[in-house]
Amino acid sequence: MSYFVEKKLGDLLTFQRGFDITKSEQQEGNIPIVSSSGISSFHNHSKANAPGVVIGRKGSLGTVHYLNTNYWPHDTTLWVKDFKGNEPRFIYYFLQTLHLENFDVGSSNPTLNRNHLHKIRVLFPKEQQKKITAVLSAYDDLIENNRRRIELLERMAEELYREWFVRFRFPGYQQAKSEKGLPVDWKRTGLGSLGTYLNGYAFKPSDLSLAGIPVIKIKEINGGVTAETPRNSGESVAKRYHFDDGTIIFSWSATLAVKVWDQGPGLLNQHLFKVAPAEGIPTSFLYFSIKFCLPIFDSLTTGSTMKHIKRKELDAVKIGLPGKAILEEFDRSASKLLQKKLKLSKANQLLVEVRNQLLTRLISGKLPIDQLDIQFPPSMREAAAALQEVAHA
Repeated sequence: MSYFVEKKLGDLLTFQRGFDITKSEQQEGNIPIVSSSGISSFHNHSKANAPGVVIGRKGSLGTVHYLNTNYWPHDTTLWVKDFKGNEPRFIYYFLQTLHLENFDVGSSNPTLNRNHLHKIRVLFPKEQQKKITAVLSAYDDLIENNRRRIELLERMAEELYREWFVRFRFPGYQQAKSEKGLPVDWKRTGLGSLGTYLNGYAFKPSDLSLAGIPVIKIKEINGGVTAETPRNSGESVAKRYHFDDGTIIFSWSATLAVKVWDQGPGLLNQHLFKVAPAEGIPTSFLYFSIKFCLPIFDSLTTGSTMKHIKRKELDAVKIGLPGKAILEEFDRSASKLLQKKLKLSKANQLLVEVRNQLLTRLISGKLPIDQLDIQFPPSMREAAAALQEVAHA
């Protein structure tokens, strides 16, 4: 711990409140607008220069975001105006260990006050910032690379679906005859009849804890399971509300989204459907059919406070259903892409877990960087070489 000093957080950096901007004021551009939950939209003008570190001030308190491009920090955030000579990316890692959400000063709406944060006393490493950053960023870079590959695989499978079932350029389409906008041997079928849609369990706050099986809500469909995801032992929850990898999860309320689940065992929240394909319908076909129809469902949602889909609307949306041979041929290709996605997702979950353990131990000094013997996998050797250069600098 000899290279640690006790400082006020304000001695290490200066937080500045973000800038308000409405949707109507935003103009088309590539400058990210960063809210408390991350990049929310884009604009044609920046308010802060890269590299940037932003934390959630309202709403999602204490979340930490790193920007390597110029950006617009939203009014719901605090951004680091002055790093005071410290490594920006290290500051990004360091802030993640402080659990800033515990410094809420809001009476009704959760809020962080920058003046209060500046007074927090912390143990801060005088040295080793670049070495620690090199180790952690090597993991982050690999995680991000895998994330991009996952997105690419999803787009490839989705484009295959569009080519076959929207543009009707399926194998042998040149010889196919059409009638009323569909190949003659296809059926126009409602999505509701292609599977069963099980509504989730109504968990009470007293049912939830930080231990057990994650309770999956809309947030987890979009952002994945985190340490803050509520959990339940699952022992008193009927088996029909349990699910695992490969299950289609469809949020029918508020924000519509669909996902082939890839993060292990979960419990179904009441605002989600667990979708099981009907006999003869591949999971891949049903998943992409729902995903393609999300904009249509969005236009059909009802409700004054929280928009939602009614079951009757599942069959109101029609798609073209081909014969068995085309479905099976599509599934052979699409399911391979989804399986590759699943493997990369599992790899990323392990990388995130290891990275988070390293982050806490390295920044606390429990694992001294000089004593760390890192054995990088082949895909990380380039990052390991960069680390060695930093270590001998």
